[in-house]
Amino acid sequence: MTYSIDFRRKVLAIKEHENLSFKAAARRFGVGKASVSRWSGRVEPCRKRAKPPVKIKDEALRRDVELHPDAYQHERAARLGASQQGICEALKRLKITLKKNAAASEGRRAGPRRVPGAA
Repeated sequence: MTYSIDFRRKVLAIKEHENLSFKAAARRFGVGKASVSRWSGRVEPCRKRAKPPVKIKDEALRRDVELHPDAYQHERAARLGASQQGICEALKRLKITLKKNAAASEGRRAGPRRVPGAA
């Protein structure tokens, strides 16, 4: 669970003001001791992962998309030895999108609506 930044600052301010230990502050506010300790170094939560992708290499995925542009994600996953969800996240990370058949979307558009009784 992520605590709000205001709550984190309040906990640290009271900890400093009342000269509480990490354990005492954690017990008082009902949070973990490790959380209070971590907040003392950095109040804002981490938004992005600082670790590079391990299993699905970016170049291998780009090459697979070039060689097989119409492949489904589960087919890519089988070729690259990953999960379908992993392929989905990697494609999002690389900002690769592909619409299977653009003409089909245009062909299914509804025509102009006609009101009965109107000329």
